[in-house]
Amino acid sequence: MQKCTVFGIAIIVTGLFSFNSLAQTIEITPSYGYQFGSKLGYGSNYIKIEDSDQFGITIGIEADDDVMIEASYFHSGTELSIRDVFYSPSEQKLSDLSVDWILVGGAKYFPSGNLRPFLGGALGAVIFSPSNENTSIISRSLENSTKFAFAFKGGVNIMISEQIGINLQGNLMFPVSWGGVYIGGGSGGASAGVGVSSTTIIGGFTGGLVFRIN
Repeated sequence: MQKCTVFGIAIIVTGLFSFNSLAQTIEITPSYGYQFGSKLGYGSNYIKIEDSDQFGITIGIEADDDVMIEASYFHSGTELSIRDVFYSPSEQKLSDLSVDWILVGGAKYFPSGNLRPFLGGALGAVIFSPSNENTSIISRSLENSTKFAFAFKGGVNIMISEQIGINLQGNLMFPVSWGGVYIGGGSGGASAGVGVSSTTIIGGFTGGLVFRIN
């Protein structure tokens, strides 16, 4: 997680200084919220990301009136579960799972008084980092994976003053072709695997503070 965090912050800070000379307004939005899980099925079996909390930060640079260019970093610490008739007939925890999103995109605002509703989208990458594998199910470590990702969001900033506001938003995040899981085992030391490849949806809600710097 530490490498992902440093990388994400580096991207955000680089973007901030790159565009600072051109920007009239900068928005910094730390956030915390709830991330829904996601299930990928194969036949009658499945692997699943469990629900969890999520925290992150977004830095936006004003590119035009009510249009922001944004860089975001989000993290969630959750669990990966599996139900498989060969490995685990009932659902069991497979591993802990760290999920890190690094996204660059934009948002369009529709201000009305102190309310600033918005819609936005972003592209980037998501990093899945499993750990603490269930050794009663698997005999080898699961590998980290980095996938292309895109995201959409919608919500509202409620401005308390010109500089400070409250952010409320919903998120839809799409890791592309996530789900490949390799599990070692089988009779006589043979190896077997579960491979699931699909674009899934991970949704959630967050709240945070908005700091506007003119």
